[in-house]
Order: sequence, then structure tokens, then C-alpha cells
Amino acid sequence: MASEEQKKQLQERFTAQLDAKAFHSGWESLLSLDPAFFSASVSLASVPRKKSHLSHKDQALISLAVDSASTHLYSPGIRAHVAAALDEGASVHEILEVIELSSTLGIHACNIGVPLLVEALKEEGEKYQEEITKPFDERQEGLKEDFTKKRGYWHPFWEDFLRLDPEFFEAYLEFSSVPWVKDVDGSGSGGVLEPKVTWLAIP
Repeated sequence: MASEEQKKQLQERFTAQLDAKAFHSGWESLLSLDPAFFSASVSLASVPRKKSHLSHKDQALISLAVDSASTHLYSPGIRAHVAAALDEGASVHEILEVIELSSTLGIHACNIGVPLLVEALKEEGEKYQEEITKPFDERQEGLKEDFTKKRGYWHPFWEDFLRLDPEFFEAYLEFSSVPWVKDVDGSGSGGVLEPKVTWLAIP
């Protein structure tokens, strides 16, 4: 068992490698309960910091995306990464955009679930054949074109989703496109993050 002096040294190492402001309640609990694992975790977390292929601001923003994702929602980490991003010069709009991008994670349920649904419907034979194979109508073609224009890509897994529920697809398109098309600075370029940060922040 680590002594209090050893724990103090571990916390000082954390501060030196990751910054004192990053030491939130989760780290504090880990240090108290399992100093050895705390030490190993600091070693792991500090590798990107040491290499600095990404700026400290970008690292904070990407870490924020992870902790604010719907499958994680880790409040101590969110607070720490927001503070770190602000300290590194991130704007409020950049931080907000990261959170908006990470909020689309829930759509993965459709990305995985809808193709599985279609597979099951195919197994039913002719009963659902027309519904799952019918060509897009004019509205659906327009939504596909709009998605590609706003989001910059199109993937086959959207096909069944759009075919079966164009209303929900349209609502998702509006929701997910906000970070890509909003005009914060008046330039008309859409979004405020660098492209690399945008793509790294998407769950």
C-alpha cells in the first residue's frame, strides 16, 4: 500500500505531466483507492501530451468530445476539459461545436439497427420486398443531396434509413448539420473548428 508521501509524489507527477487543473474528483478517487493503477493511467494519458502532434487546445477539445458523448457523459472530465480548452485559448463557440458534434452519437443505433431490421425483413420473403427496395422518390433524392452537401459525404448505411423513414432522416439531417453549416463569424464557411478537430471530435 502506498504511503501518503508516495501518493503526494504521484499527484505531483500528475501535475507536472498533465496539469493541476486536470486533477478532478475521478483522479483523486483513483489515487486514493489504487495508486499503482493511478500511476499507470498517468503514464498512458501523458503520452499524447508529450508527443504534442496535436496542440494542447486540440487535445482538450477532443477529450471533451469523448467525455461529453452520450455513452460516457463524465461530468468531472467535461468540466476539466472545458477549463483546459479555455486556458489554451479555445473560444466558447469552439467548445460548443465540439459538444454539438458529439451529441450525434446516438444515431449509431440507427446505423447498426436499421440494416439489421432490413435483413430480418428480407427473411420474410416477398411480404416487405417492395417497401425495402423501392427507389427514392423526389423528396428522398433531395434529402440525400442535401445531406451530402451539408455533411460532405454519403455512406450506403444511410440508404435504408432514408428509404424507411424519411421524416426522421430529415429531422436528423437538420440536427446533425448545425455544426457544419452555422455561420458564427459571418464568413459563410460554416463551423469554427479546424477540419481535423471536427473529424476527430465526431464519435
